[in-house]
Amino acid sequence: MTDETKKKVEDKIVGLVKEYAGKKRFKPIDIVKEMEKEFASEGLTKDDIKGALKEIMDEEKLVYGYAGGSFLTLPENQ
Repeated sequence: MTDETKKKVEDKIVGLVKEYAGKKRFKPIDIVKEMEKEFASEGLTKDDIKGALKEIMDEEKLVYGYAGGSFLTLPENQ
């Protein structure tokens, strides 16, 4: 995966969580499935998307929340 594609995937993931903040909670697997559909034409694999999601989590652009199950959310300071 190129850096440009990785950046596009990361922006799309963070944008999706921001768009539905307070309305819907995404589990990591939901995000992976959604991005697989979105970027299927570019030949991205599940592992590519998981890698991008891991980097997002490492950079703390998204964090885990818990309310009856774990989900991805924006950090408190955003």
